Amino acid sequence: MNQINRRIIGCLTALSLLLLTAGCTEEMEKEHYYTFTGEMLTDYLQNRSSNFSEFITVLQRAEIYDLLTTYGKVTCFAPTNDAMDVFLAKRGLSSVDELSDDDCDTIAYSHLIKATYFTTDLNDGVIPTTNMMDRYLSISSDTNAYSSIEYYINKASRIVQRDDSVENGVVHVIDRVLSSSNDLLPDMLEKDTTISLFYSALIATKLDNLLRDYIDPTYTCGKDSIDDGVYYHTGQEWETAFYPKDRKFKYTAFVEPNAVYEAKGITSLPELAAYAKQVYDLTYPEDAGKYDDDYTHRKNPLNRFVAYHFLDRMGNYNELTITGEVKLRMHNSSYLDAMDYYETLCPHTILQVGAPAEGLFINRKGVGAMYTVRGVKINAPSESNVDQSATNGVYHYIDDILVYDVQTRDVVFNTRFRMDATTLSPDFMNSGARGREGTATCTGFKKGSVKDWDFTNETLVSVRNRHINFDSYQGDEVVLLGQYDFTFKLPPVPAGTYEIRLGYCAMATRGIIQIFFDKQPVGIPLDLRVRAQDESIGWVADTGNPEKDKAVDKAMRNRGYMKGPDSIIRYTNTNNVFRNQPQTFRRILTTQYLSDDEDHFLRIKQVMDNDKAEFAFDYIEMCPKSVYGSEQGEDTH
Repeated sequence: MNQINRRIIGCLTALSLLLLTAGCTEEMEKEHYYTFTGEMLTDYLQNRSSNFSEFITVLQRAEIYDLLTTYGKVTCFAPTNDAMDVFLAKRGLSSVDELSDDDCDTIAYSHLIKATYFTTDLNDGVIPTTNMMDRYLSISSDTNAYSSIEYYINKASRIVQRDDSVENGVVHVIDRVLSSSNDLLPDMLEKDTTISLFYSALIATKLDNLLRDYIDPTYTCGKDSIDDGVYYHTGQEWETAFYPKDRKFKYTAFVEPNAVYEAKGITSLPELAAYAKQVYDLTYPEDAGKYDDDYTHRKNPLNRFVAYHFLDRMGNYNELTITGEVKLRMHNSSYLDAMDYYETLCPHTILQVGAPAEGLFINRKGVGAMYTVRGVKINAPSESNVDQSATNGVYHYIDDILVYDVQTRDVVFNTRFRMDATTLSPDFMNSGARGREGTATCTGFKKGSVKDWDFTNETLVSVRNRHINFDSYQGDEVVLLGQYDFTFKLPPVPAGTYEIRLGYCAMATRGIIQIFFDKQPVGIPLDLRVRAQDESIGWVADTGNPEKDKAVDKAMRNRGYMKGPDSIIRYTNTNNVFRNQPQTFRRILTTQYLSDDEDHFLRIKQVMDNDKAEFAFDYIEMCPKSVYGSEQGEDTH
């Protein structure tokens, strides 16, 4: 990390992917250090009232100040009096006394997060926990004229003193009052003149109408489930699942600035439509020429082009795949780039987000710098000087034209798809349930509130917070308890024959499950309690002899099992990889032909008469025959 920081500082450029880890503290000037004195947050502010008196007044009028004398752990972004004065002047006010009570509530709650985050804990992107207004705050960085790193919240508010530890949290002093846009995503895109050509295509296709939902008016949840949660036992832990107060719809856009189009000779909507036709007539030859005159038809080339740029979920930059400590400790990047897959708004298409050292890329083929298809780079928040977070989503600039072309379908996606369970519904991400590293918050879900999933009323569904020392891919999982019976939609993949696999951790507290593919049972029930050393599975530790180890792999495959991947690490003192652990392995559930123009579903049903036996849903794999049946065979990664 120190080498990365020094290189960035030396170049005096915006950071494209800064991991704000402990190495950053070595770059801090002395005035940024703070000696812990045992103060509570309110003591900190009151003891410096000459600098924070106006913010104190706002907190008091919002009736939250007294709570901050005792409240658990809080991150506070404290605006100085000068910052408050600038804010008031823009509103035409001369005193905080002229603010309404609602204004005070908004300001107070916007500057507080119910968790503790030091800058050394964070990645370039967003802070993992929303503020008390339920909005994400972005954090980005730059270097000043003196080669020092400066950190910004929501692009405009500079942290002038950071990481001041208090008894009940941490304080970061900022020079501007935080503000968040109230625009929906299409309206925010409209205001950004640097992406006007893409926006004109969005309007021409009328796909903006799909991006205006925010709150689900049909969703309700009992106050006890929201405030007290549901206490449950899984594995070796007792946890509480807290249910969302609201169900929210959110979106992510990957957008080419006008300059990217201009570099390809595209300067007008007709030229962009012509480009889209060239690409999508090859990808979908059966539709070529049929829908060219109707931009609003979902099979029109321009419509497909625009739709492929959107996800129906919140994809903040540092949450599109694993980053920071989780990536560093639980993933072997020399074998595979950290990556995730997401369905787009272009029907039956998917995109891949990978994270080599150079940054985030969409639809890249290769490992690290050794790639055969570069993909499209997603610009980091530090590479933009505008706020890109809307009320119902976020957009990212990309550095090349993003398309679902023949190369993407047939080359990039001729691969094993490994999909974390927490990516299998937009609601797991829109609720903020996925990730949450550094917290102890689990999120519960009601029947009917999880898109692409259905489950019985007897099924408890909880997304666990992310752990580092954990037998789980990406450190999190979806826990199912009770006499569970649930069905979920498989993400779309190119047409072909696939092995569908379940990656899991066997434990004595697990259940026995029956699998169904498209409503038909496949195989015998799977006992999730049985570890892979059992003779019915045949796991034997690697010997280092390639021929012997391949023979064990083949014997396990013949029984319908595979060792765990060697690219996934359970971070302990010995850095165990999943392949070397008999409890972390894979079951080949079924081999099926998957079409690329219809949905397919897996159903998992508990068949034990034991409502305490859980299913810790970790990840699935969908591997095409062209990979597992190839002459060289599938890799162990």
